[in-house]
Amino acid sequence: MSQSRQLAAIMFTDIVGYTALMQQDEQNARQTRDRHRLVLQKEIPRHHGKILRYYGDGTLSAFDSALDAVHCSIAIQKQLQLDPPIPIRIGIHTGDIVYEEHEIYGDGVNVSSRVQSLSAPGGVLISEKVYDEIKNHPEIITVPLGSFELKNVKKPIEVFAIANEGLTVPSEHDVRTESSSSEVSIAVLPFVNMSNDPDQEYFSDGMAEEILNSISHLKNLKVAGRTSSFQFKGKNIDLREVGEKLGVMTVLEGSVRKQGNRLRVTAQLVSVQDGFHLWSEKYDRNMDDIFRIQDEIALAITEKLKITLLEKDRKIVVKSPTQNTEAYELYLKGRFYLARRGRSILTGMKHLEEAITADPGFALAHAGYADACLLSAFYGFLPGKEVMNKAKQAAEIAIELDGSLCQPYCTLGFYYGQFEWNWTEAKKSFLRSIELNSNYAQGHSWYGMLYHAWELGNFEAAERECHIAIKLEPLSAIDHADLAWTLLSASKFEAALAVATTGIELDANSYLSHWVAGLSFIALKRFEEGIRTLLHLAAISDRHQHSLNSLLWAYCGNGNFEDARILMNELEGRSKTEYISETYLGFSSASLGNLDAAFDLLEKACDNRDPVLIHLRYMPYVPGALRADPRFQKLLERIGFPN
Repeated sequence: MSQSRQLAAIMFTDIVGYTALMQQDEQNARQTRDRHRLVLQKEIPRHHGKILRYYGDGTLSAFDSALDAVHCSIAIQKQLQLDPPIPIRIGIHTGDIVYEEHEIYGDGVNVSSRVQSLSAPGGVLISEKVYDEIKNHPEIITVPLGSFELKNVKKPIEVFAIANEGLTVPSEHDVRTESSSSEVSIAVLPFVNMSNDPDQEYFSDGMAEEILNSISHLKNLKVAGRTSSFQFKGKNIDLREVGEKLGVMTVLEGSVRKQGNRLRVTAQLVSVQDGFHLWSEKYDRNMDDIFRIQDEIALAITEKLKITLLEKDRKIVVKSPTQNTEAYELYLKGRFYLARRGRSILTGMKHLEEAITADPGFALAHAGYADACLLSAFYGFLPGKEVMNKAKQAAEIAIELDGSLCQPYCTLGFYYGQFEWNWTEAKKSFLRSIELNSNYAQGHSWYGMLYHAWELGNFEAAERECHIAIKLEPLSAIDHADLAWTLLSASKFEAALAVATTGIELDANSYLSHWVAGLSFIALKRFEEGIRTLLHLAAISDRHQHSLNSLLWAYCGNGNFEDARILMNELEGRSKTEYISETYLGFSSASLGNLDAAFDLLEKACDNRDPVLIHLRYMPYVPGALRADPRFQKLLERIGFPN
């Protein structure tokens, strides 16, 4: 039996709805198919390709060049959109084709077929291999859609959409829904606080979050991220909408009533397609039974969704983080306030410290406290030098107590990258965190934000990590802001503004999204829009120092030095009674023409280990006069950046 093998760019096309059309109007269906074939017979040879096989309403073609295949696909879609339009979808992948007598198969054929099945009418999807070959051709516009597990394909495939004018670009949600329609998936919504005391909200939120965390590591169960699921808190919405937005088939919802030591917990697992209750239960217990209740709910989910649990999985699902209910409540309070960001970080930090005092062996409390320390410096509430060692110590204790936790390794990645300026250790920690739990969105997001700063501007890899975070948390304003920050650093200002705007749409009070939007306007020299955005941010953030510094830069860009100096006076006055980032105050001094003062401040920022220093190399808002000064390069060398 003769066999030959060829490496090629493989293109699959398929007419959407052809079978239904055949049943309704056979003659029209045949005319549609014939026109489809005529266009392909014209365009494919013109782009140096060859049609290998017809599949009724589809075709399999091969090209020597991925670039030729993509140009051909664009031409085909434009031709078939002429009246009357023919809805086809196209998928392209580079791989092996095996010819064996009358058979054509191979990994490349299988992958391109699967990629095509994810596309939309009028769309062209390509694999990462194809993207790598065409990414340096500016005439081809692409949009990343995320990584997908395809049937009969061993490893997840990164998929991109061709976004040239006239082509349909499906949303990541639409593609993910198509790829995972048979995937077992769940969203855990925040439980409703039924207690008379609204301050008990931390407990109902925390209970739902802990159930989510206990099942999120299961590889054969897709669990929507906490931030995205909690976007629906307090909203009266159809569960089908939850399923559509989060790409899940089931939802866990419930309520908690806590009075003294008594608990009443209700929970129900619901199919989003028809609203059918797959399981429901009510628990009337004492506070001492809180962990048992959570275990029973988590195990009921795995049973009803027919998830096979290995012994190691079961141990994680039913593992109690502490036996001290007082410490547990303090931990839930700490995480609740930490998730709210802003000055609530400091409140969360206090509660987490109290949880550690109540139970020094509580690993999650140490991990949460480490995060709170780092975030207090990142948001400019405390100098890095004051909290960095506390963060490292807490993270290391958490790992010593429970080496299976991914969170403290992520925290150490942030610590080493932003405070010790040791990228080797930072990268090692981030990768360990992702290895332990690849579904931990914060691990990917923080890794991406630091990656471009240290890997000599490897923005492509950084963006990929941030996109993974958004794939895991599609409704997270914070993760969108982190991606926007990375795009801003890569000088992709329009893209950064678009992503930041999406973050604002997800959360109208998102501090980070408004901030990056304002910085993007400044980079685009759209100063009036930047000023409006940053004035709004100052109003909703109680005149946070970062918003005022950024507003000062916008005023300087617009030539309004009078208002800029008023802001500078305010910031300098506040620095006498509260911590003000010397890095950003240094940028403001340089914007107003005082370079000596700027470099004095930046040296102090180094002494205080200001975490924002690592973004000096690429951030566009660094004043040009500062960059041009020889002292700037010496500053970069002090931080650890090579020439």
